[in-house]
Amino acid sequence: MLLVYTKKKSPRLNYVFKHICTRVLGIKVGFTAKIEEFIAHDSLKMSYAKQQLGNEFFVKSHDILFEQGLGDVDINVHSWDTTKCFFYIGEKCSIPFDIFSASFYLLSRYEEYLPHVKDEYGRFSAKESLAFNEGFLHQPVVDIWAYKFKDALQKQFPEFVFPERTYNIIPVIDVPSPYNYKLKGLMRNFGGITADLFRLKIKSLYLRFIVLLGFKHDPYDTFKYIINRQRHSKYKFLFFFLIGDYSTYDKGINPNKKKFVSLIKHVGDYCRVGLKVSFLAIENSSTLKKEKIKMEEILNTNLKATRQSFSKLNLPDAYRNLITLEVQEDYTMGYVNQIGFRAGSCSPFLFYDLDYEVQTPLMVFPYQVMDYALLKHKSLLDKKKVLNEMIDEVKQVNGSFIPVFHNYTFGDDMRWKGFKELFNLILNSVDEN
Repeated sequence: MLLVYTKKKSPRLNYVFKHICTRVLGIKVGFTAKIEEFIAHDSLKMSYAKQQLGNEFFVKSHDILFEQGLGDVDINVHSWDTTKCFFYIGEKCSIPFDIFSASFYLLSRYEEYLPHVKDEYGRFSAKESLAFNEGFLHQPVVDIWAYKFKDALQKQFPEFVFPERTYNIIPVIDVPSPYNYKLKGLMRNFGGITADLFRLKIKSLYLRFIVLLGFKHDPYDTFKYIINRQRHSKYKFLFFFLIGDYSTYDKGINPNKKKFVSLIKHVGDYCRVGLKVSFLAIENSSTLKKEKIKMEEILNTNLKATRQSFSKLNLPDAYRNLITLEVQEDYTMGYVNQIGFRAGSCSPFLFYDLDYEVQTPLMVFPYQVMDYALLKHKSLLDKKKVLNEMIDEVKQVNGSFIPVFHNYTFGDDMRWKGFKELFNLILNSVDEN
């Protein structure tokens, strides 16, 4: 166990030390304000305070972990070997930065509580983030800092054997609509036909008819292919089905249709299934509750995981609603149009509510790349290069790589040409040295 000497304890201190030490490095951590207890401890130990006691492993503490609420935080980002960090504390300390305070700032999403410009969907955009503007969005800096902390500890305690974690993947399949033409109903198909005629989309019109007449597979129906890939992978895929009402934003299938329910159950036989929270339910707790109950009726089990429609995430309300309904996991933490680490980490972490100053039971699984973000890279070679670079970043800290693909990504639309190959690249990354 790592024993930390600190004159003052706080919920923030407990939260971030347990994430870095226990979740990332795999070691237990305890705290003491008694010098005698600290001296007597015969294993890993460090002091986290304003002043060093003697020659022990020492990290000078920043004030942010002992504050409450939001305040003006002065941040100056510096280079640190091949990465970047902030809250510089000097070379006389065992490490030159207070990585615990810096990690708390990123993991708590402190900056998302501060005034910022939202995009057209009301989302916090990558361009508003410290990581994007300071050029470290492409790195899981919290995990990198944790490993630097580990290396420094190892030098001072060479006899201690740290546990090793392994790189893993959690492939996420987002299903806003399982079919492009099927199960849409008479009125919606009539509207689609009218729109195709008006825009002279003859190919789309032809495809709609041959699919509805049963002569061709629906282009969004790629579930057989995905399940087949699941059978050859040791990691469970996680599907998120939209079952919310039809709206301006969400145009899924009526969850009362038996074929749709059968599809969800069929996928659930092979993969994990969660709820894709509709756009209107994100900020409406009663609508969210109805969707959760409906999905639990379909799955015949408690709902464990969610993803918000359009990856919209307004903190802290969106997460509080999930916590109230006892949802255990969320997979919304990421950017639709930007590859990178929104919370600076590739390790799942518990959501910390800054307003209530409490660690919550909701586990946040941050995703690093969505298929849409890869579209800006025109050639397949460029897409592979970017994807491999992201995978390598996660592998260096043995983290969790979480990509988000859609069911229609695996169809025949030329827009998504080569994406099956990209998906297989991710699946095969586990077996590579």
